[in-house]
Amino acid sequence: MKTALFPGSFDPITKAHVDILKRSLSLFDKIYVGVGTNSTKKSLLSVEQRLAMIKAVFADEPKVEIISYEGLTVNFCREIGASHMIRGIRTVSDFEYEKAIAQMNHALIPDIESIFIVSKPGYSSISSTIVRDVLRYGGDVAQFVPSPAIPFLKELG
Repeated sequence: MKTALFPGSFDPITKAHVDILKRSLSLFDKIYVGVGTNSTKKSLLSVEQRLAMIKAVFADEPKVEIISYEGLTVNFCREIGASHMIRGIRTVSDFEYEKAIAQMNHALIPDIESIFIVSKPGYSSISSTIVRDVLRYGGDVAQFVPSPAIPFLKELG
């Protein structure tokens, strides 16, 4: 069975994340969405809120499992039996950043491959950071996040 991990903070999940994952479904038998915990980042949503939000977004997708993890992502891939890691690329700077991480991961565990999926042009400006800023200042994020995520974000206001 071909298994992949789509790691990220997903704070919050955006339409760009959903697009990348949906376009990856035909490539794998199972995709774990891994909510990584990063103690150096100030999160808007708790890990539990993010897990519940992502589960709501992918409730009808049997090939997707939502899970949280700590530590090196490449080690977590090995733990769950994922042979591939899915990463979304919006910009050239994303590519440079992701390429460096992919090369480091390959040096650590060579049999886990990174797959880069380029975002659709309409999603290239959407990031969780920008969505968090819009939320903090009371803006409407409905055009940037999947509709099942909206109730989780309204709880913050």
